[in-house]
Amino acid sequence: MTHARPSALFSAFAQPAALTMFLFGFASGLPFLLVGGTLSVWLKDSGISLEDIGLISLAGLAYAFKFVWAPLVDRFRLPLLGRLGQRRSWLLAAQILLAMSLLAMSFITPVGALSSFVLITVVAGFAGATQDVVVDAYRIEIAPAEQQGALAATYTLGYRLALLVSGALALLLADHLPWALIYQLMAAIVGLVLLVTLKAREPERAVSMASTEAFWPALSHSIVGPFQDFFSRYTGGLGLALLIFIGLFKISDQMLGVMALPFYLDCGFSKTEIAAVSKLFGVWIGIAGAFLGGAIVVRWGANKTLLVAMLLGAVSNLLYLLLSQYPANLNVFIAVIGGENLSGGFLGAAAVAWLSSLVNQHYTATQYALFSSLVTLPGKLIGGFSGFMVTDMGYGGFFVFSTVAVIPALILFGWIVPRLPLPEGSATNRHK
Repeated sequence: MTHARPSALFSAFAQPAALTMFLFGFASGLPFLLVGGTLSVWLKDSGISLEDIGLISLAGLAYAFKFVWAPLVDRFRLPLLGRLGQRRSWLLAAQILLAMSLLAMSFITPVGALSSFVLITVVAGFAGATQDVVVDAYRIEIAPAEQQGALAATYTLGYRLALLVSGALALLLADHLPWALIYQLMAAIVGLVLLVTLKAREPERAVSMASTEAFWPALSHSIVGPFQDFFSRYTGGLGLALLIFIGLFKISDQMLGVMALPFYLDCGFSKTEIAAVSKLFGVWIGIAGAFLGGAIVVRWGANKTLLVAMLLGAVSNLLYLLLSQYPANLNVFIAVIGGENLSGGFLGAAAVAWLSSLVNQHYTATQYALFSSLVTLPGKLIGGFSGFMVTDMGYGGFFVFSTVAVIPALILFGWIVPRLPLPEGSATNRHK
């Protein structure tokens, strides 16, 4: 493994694409908590049970199934917005739909009409997931492979700052303002994000990918082609092992998402304290972890970094056991959140860089969407039933279970890495 020189490390972070990915990372991160953790606090404040909160979190499953419509994003331009280019047209459409959905959630509210509210939440999740598909493809296409670690770090920086806004800021405001008004504010921020999309540079690769085929042949090729390509490059049992591993390696980190904020409330912390520690302090620690992960990826490569990140991410869940023994202890809360977010940011940057290395440039959006969907799906499914798990085994048992859940992924990783080829046409090989 060749180590990156300090000058190469600096140039990777100083490139214009790094700033663009910071802004697009912010755009991607903004809706995630609004249909997830922040929403769970709104639901709990509205008197919704833990079991129902867990089930309602399944409205965010669009993030786990975004690979289904990713071929459309890869192959087709939108009719009215096509002049913006392949990537920016889809990105603008997703952001408009997201802003409208957040506004609709603010008018309907969970108390007013829960079924309609959940339906609109599903639409918001779909819009946010579509935005993710486009941004992931944009990142891979806008810069060469050796700069992907830096782009992963700046993307994560923007993403976590958005979590600061949709998490910490939202919770702080919730102690003083109605939730409906807060979601209207978030919709307005999405409106500002539209300006970033309009000013961004369209990747040259996306232009060359525009389809000249008839609709149905192009659609068939877009759906079948990415999967054929993947299994032709990762032959035998390697392709299946890769997909299983991708579905498992972040499960420990993701399982806690739905129950974390209700747990903090049950520990006796106010929404202001949760915002200050979990969302404000935690986000900055997560940013530090992301830059640490990105720098280590640039210097040492994604494989070693990902292994360390998986171990740290799983073990950090055990810190919640400490908090369960010392509820309402602010110092313990700070220590737990610091450890969890440092490892989470580290894992996020390592994961983005590693998954990007598996992608073929001919199917950027589809293949990365498949990978990121697989990353999300198991955690989302378990999260949907996490309320029942906490009720049955208690918070302590749930935290232990979330930690040991990483063991199958570690075993698979040890088998996969020595067998990984350097695929022709991949993001890793493109600039060798």
